[in-house]
Amino acid sequence: MTVARSLRPRLTRELNRPVAALGRVGDHTLFYGRALAGVPHAFVHYRREIIRLIAEISMGAGALAMIGGTVVIVGFLTLAAGGTLAVQGYSSLGDIGIEALTGFLAAFINVRISAPVVAGIGLAATFGAGVTAQLGAMRINEEIDALDAMAIRPVEYLVSTRIVAGMIAITPLYSIAVILSFAASKLTTVGLFGQSAGLYNHYFSTFLNPVDLLWSFLQAILMAIAVLLVHTYFGYFATGGPSGVGVAVGNAVRTSLIVVISVTLLVSLSIYGSNGNFNLSG
Repeated sequence: MTVARSLRPRLTRELNRPVAALGRVGDHTLFYGRALAGVPHAFVHYRREIIRLIAEISMGAGALAMIGGTVVIVGFLTLAAGGTLAVQGYSSLGDIGIEALTGFLAAFINVRISAPVVAGIGLAATFGAGVTAQLGAMRINEEIDALDAMAIRPVEYLVSTRIVAGMIAITPLYSIAVILSFAASKLTTVGLFGQSAGLYNHYFSTFLNPVDLLWSFLQAILMAIAVLLVHTYFGYFATGGPSGVGVAVGNAVRTSLIVVISVTLLVSLSIYGSNGNFNLSG
């Protein structure tokens, strides 16, 4: 009897975990629905705030602005990723005597995998983490409650505006990321390894599909929306004082990294499936 009584609280906790998990999924869904539904209202009534947020996403705020904010971080990450792709591709393909296809790898992997994933990670690590910290600080200082008391819709003003700004800013931001990844791959292959520029350009232009670029931009936009939704949720509902804000930032970054990879997987499955949309034959 004593053993049964001691095990009962533990069994109750274990049974309540799935219910609590479903409750958290419901909370996320309701919050995301409110945020997306508030986008038209935010676009009409909070245009000045949206413009400020676009500048903050691109160039950063505070100390981050000294190094150029998200533009520089994402640009550097994609530059390094493009160079690494060229190094690994040239050396690996050279082992079987087809290093001429390095241009093909640059056109294929940069567009479909490397640039979108790296851009999503950079957005999550810079602007996303900052959003969580900002909203978390406002929550623990009761500033969000003050907005509600002044009849200002806090979700539309704080969350929907950031979604609109992210959707607008991600297109030029991702354009820079893709261009830098292409430039790094070509500079590494032609400048460092000495491959003919004409040979590289031939295979690069042959396998660079403009439709893939459009899908890549769509993938980047979906990533930006997902990352901003996740980070704003954790910041909006942060609790526990300054330490709770730090926990919220950590949880948001971990979740958004999973979301970035998941979006890449789902987009790849839905668009390409088992068909790579190209024919590599000699």
